[in-house]
Amino acid sequence: MDTAPGPKAVTIVAAAVLPVALAAVIGNLATIPNLAPWYAGLVKPWFNPPNGVFGPVWTLLYLMMATAFWRVLRLTPPTPGRRAAIGWFLAQMALNAAWSVAFFGARSPLAGVIVIGWLIVTLAATIRAFAGLDRLAAALLVPYFAWVSFAAVLTTAVWWLNR
Repeated sequence: MDTAPGPKAVTIVAAAVLPVALAAVIGNLATIPNLAPWYAGLVKPWFNPPNGVFGPVWTLLYLMMATAFWRVLRLTPPTPGRRAAIGWFLAQMALNAAWSVAFFGARSPLAGVIVIGWLIVTLAATIRAFAGLDRLAAALLVPYFAWVSFAAVLTTAVWWLNR
């Protein structure tokens, strides 16, 4: 008996992973070259985590995001709310990548504040849309929302301290 996943299952997994991986790659391309000396030279608030915390946290969050998205993508296309949930997810992933480009790539904490504000709004809408389809998918995004909320405070503090 063949227990390998069919082509449709593989396609859904790939579709779930691709936007998350793309955001991670774009984020890393914008971030890594600007860690030193630019980011290292910024004044940071007392609650700024050590740089070594960010990689493991984001890795776990990206895995949870891809899993949540996969749970929604595997629903049949005519499922009410599915299309909107996919749109919200993709919008917030674009903003996820845009934050790194704005903050690190453009070396603009203020642009980072603006982008992360929109990220919080679209992420909240994503969680709400996912909750109507799959409560576990929505729950998988809650730690991400908490981390982005913390990151918003951190980004705002970095902007304020370096203006």
